[in-house]
Amino acid sequence: MMTNTQLATASLNDIVFDGRNRQYGAYQLRALYQRHVTRALIIATTIFALILVFPLAAQWLKDKMPVAPPKKLVELNPIIPPLEPDVVTPPPAESRPSTPPPPQPPTVKNVVPVVVEDKKAPEESEVPEQEELKDKASGVRNIEGDKDASVETNLDDLKTGKGENVISDVVAPTTYTYVEQMPQLPGGGGMGAIVAAIQKACRYPHNAQNQGIEGKVYASFTVNSKGDVTDIKIVKSVGYGLDEEAIRAIGTLPKFIPGKQNGREVNVSFTVPVTFKIQ
Repeated sequence: MMTNTQLATASLNDIVFDGRNRQYGAYQLRALYQRHVTRALIIATTIFALILVFPLAAQWLKDKMPVAPPKKLVELNPIIPPLEPDVVTPPPAESRPSTPPPPQPPTVKNVVPVVVEDKKAPEESEVPEQEELKDKASGVRNIEGDKDASVETNLDDLKTGKGENVISDVVAPTTYTYVEQMPQLPGGGGMGAIVAAIQKACRYPHNAQNQGIEGKVYASFTVNSKGDVTDIKIVKSVGYGLDEEAIRAIGTLPKFIPGKQNGREVNVSFTVPVTFKIQ
């Protein structure tokens, strides 16, 4: 046990470990703790100070560094400006005789009729006689001109059409989906009659019937300007021979009454459903 005199001068570690085994590691750690804390504080303070001082020192050193003079660009191969060419005065153009204008045919002034009193009508406003207009062209004033001169007129572009062929040559054939007067079967009835005629002509394929295949085949066809059925196509297929049968049934349709647009017979396209159902 420590005496009172020893207690007055003893440290906290000596008091705590009085009468205990001081060779134990805890005593050594507690004895060195204060020294380690002091050392760590000094190192941390030094590092923090260096972090603050480093940018200032770098800026100071940058200001003290000598500035290199700017490099001068030396033009090794200077381009010599071209010399002004000698101005050469072109020789005077040879005087050429001017081509005389073509002969002017005789013309008669066009007179605009104006209703005035006879005594106030000027002489120049009188309508020329038929004899004066013979072999003369119409102009803005009276010109004697050369009687042998003539005015050439090209009328090759003015050709007379041949009946209804003019419209057919100008208007390109177009296939419509809807027109003012739709194509009709000879008995009429509209779209319902067309679908009914196709259904009536259909024959159920044996292969599809034996396998119980049913469905709708959507087909399109065109009725041309002559009423014939052309360009039959399958839009939505079912298969099993139903598509081919729908095309065959549409092909059996009779000649249509053609559709008309603006009074002219045109091509019209249809899309119809063909239903196959086992009864």
